[in-house]
Amino acid sequence: MSYIDLHCDTLMKAFFGGETDIYAIRDTHVNVKKLKEAGVRAQCFAVFFPRREEDGKTHFGEMPEDLVYFTAMRQILFDTIKSHPEAIAFAENGEELAQNVREGKVSAFLTLEDGRAVDGSVERLLWFYEQGVRLITLTWNDENCFGAPNSGNPAIMQKGLTAFGKESIAVMNEKGILIDVSHLSDGGFRDVAELTKKPFVASHSNTRSLAPHPRNLTDGMIRTLAEKGGVAGLNFYGPFLNADVQSEASTLERMAAHAMHMYRVGGEDVIAIGTDFDGFEGEEGMLEIDGPGQMERLFDRLRENGFSGRMLDKFQYGNVERVIREEK
Repeated sequence: MSYIDLHCDTLMKAFFGGETDIYAIRDTHVNVKKLKEAGVRAQCFAVFFPRREEDGKTHFGEMPEDLVYFTAMRQILFDTIKSHPEAIAFAENGEELAQNVREGKVSAFLTLEDGRAVDGSVERLLWFYEQGVRLITLTWNDENCFGAPNSGNPAIMQKGLTAFGKESIAVMNEKGILIDVSHLSDGGFRDVAELTKKPFVASHSNTRSLAPHPRNLTDGMIRTLAEKGGVAGLNFYGPFLNADVQSEASTLERMAAHAMHMYRVGGEDVIAIGTDFDGFEGEEGMLEIDGPGQMERLFDRLRENGFSGRMLDKFQYGNVERVIREEK
């Protein structure tokens, strides 16, 4: 049951839970033991920067300055890899991913969710690259140095990238950092599509036609992603799956519906997985797939819905592997 997941927030859960090793961390959707047992090819581990309130605290608790926080989160991942080299290895490119597959190891990719810590500095952007970051979700739900976020406010939603954001597209293309438009405004999406010379991704976004949340992609965006050679990662969070965006129910039926819609609109080369595991909480019984060991249920449902073996291979890992290879 091999697959690649473009987004999880397990490092955040570890940090705020005082954990230093995620091999067998409890009370999370994802840990390395689960990934290894499920035969997962690669997991993208996000460093998510929570919003600070007026008192400086976050929803999850107190956190240090952004670069100190990033360094601590990165260290959790690297300490885990050092302690469990038989199970997991770091990866920065397609060659290292392929090597890890041959050795039967899970590949760990390091990503940023919310580029606010880049702080409008090309030097800082390059520093993150040197630290091993290979994908940046440009915004979260607030404006930052890259641009504006998704929003129910049409004026915000139409804002594009900042001047720095536009400059950064070329830098990221040159270095081999995947540009991620999940959480970005519609105007920002258009700017990325116009400026990038390489494929870009929506690492954990669904289809707005089936779930009218501004975090999701319109059919036009899905087509643009496909035309640019990019992918959209199926997100398991209920409000991004359901027509009622207040519903937290995360069902196989809705997951399969979004995957099928992405395929019908953008073709078989645009579909991918971006679970958002550990980035959301759900009431008991509301999440039909709650970890790597249950992913086969989704693949079985898609087979029942008409996905061929070739399409499943692309959805599970092939499309993301192609984008990673083309990024460098």
